[in-house]
Amino acid sequence: MTEKTSLYDFHQSHQGKLVEFADSWLPVQYPTGILKEHQAVREQAGLFDVSHMGEFLVEGPEAAAFLDHLLTNKIANLKHGQMLYSCLCYENGGTVDDLIVYRFDDEHFLCVVNASNKQKDWEWFNQNCRHDVRLRNVSSLISQVALQGPKAIEILGKIADLTLLPAKSYWFTDQIAVAGKTCLVSRNGYTGEDGVEIYMRNEDAMAIVEAIMEAGTPLGLIPCGLGARDTLRLEAAMPLYGHELDAETSPLEAGLNFAVKLDKADFIGKQGIQEKGLTKVRIGLELLDRGIAREHYEVRQDGTVIGHITSGTMAPTLGKAIAMAYVDVDHAQDGAEVEVVHGNRSMKALITPMPFYKRK
Repeated sequence: MTEKTSLYDFHQSHQGKLVEFADSWLPVQYPTGILKEHQAVREQAGLFDVSHMGEFLVEGPEAAAFLDHLLTNKIANLKHGQMLYSCLCYENGGTVDDLIVYRFDDEHFLCVVNASNKQKDWEWFNQNCRHDVRLRNVSSLISQVALQGPKAIEILGKIADLTLLPAKSYWFTDQIAVAGKTCLVSRNGYTGEDGVEIYMRNEDAMAIVEAIMEAGTPLGLIPCGLGARDTLRLEAAMPLYGHELDAETSPLEAGLNFAVKLDKADFIGKQGIQEKGLTKVRIGLELLDRGIAREHYEVRQDGTVIGHITSGTMAPTLGKAIAMAYVDVDHAQDGAEVEVVHGNRSMKALITPMPFYKRK
């Protein structure tokens, strides 16, 4: 059953084009259009409803030990108020999901997982729990918005105490008042820009979002949908589960080495990741010919298939077509020319470093 987020009425009143995504009704775009929404995030600010994401609380004396066993990244060094990006892996090294972990204190953590994987991840957490912890799925109780762009912090400062906000990326502040409502605010995002993600009670969501829009509209803030979220994350070369990550792909193949700590004690998938090694790797492509490289299109070199496209778009900020792909590791050479092939059509492309866009 497709559910309405707490901001459904907001999307309706702002004429959002609603689509079904991960069992929720979410706007793919507003009347402004994807290009203007994308540009607003790069130059001013954009506001996204991401209430469809999943939130699990992990609590108890062995919470850190449990997460260190479950995750590829290292929890032990995480400070109170700090976050980290990690993956969950199957025993064979394939990826269950990628997620962000928030550490409140020694015994309290919040795990934020992808919307499309909420049920699978919840079952995975419970199936692999052998520790003294309590797991709580609070996804249905929490709304979440992402305020992203160069002016995001200035806007938030109009309705929250900036001295209480995290100054560094991947830190968060709990129990902070935003428009008079208690929220969790974290310094992160999925756009390649500075910004925050704000977690709130469902009943507070409309009031907070209206306050953000009132504070931000004079500074160029506009509501944004899934379309701009995808083009922004693609320019920033951020992986999306089901495209760059799946059950057959390890985090190392995806280029997420920073989130895999093979030097820590055993974790689920460690042996599988090591045995799997690198036969394919994620690369960036810049198209030299007109056209868009779509998911599943073949990547060829000298007539031989060396991989396939996972995501592609016309990058609004760059004015060129870009894509991410997996290719055989022996062919992943920056600057090499390849062909993107679909049916009888072939487009020339260059293997290029990622991210395609990096904020100044």
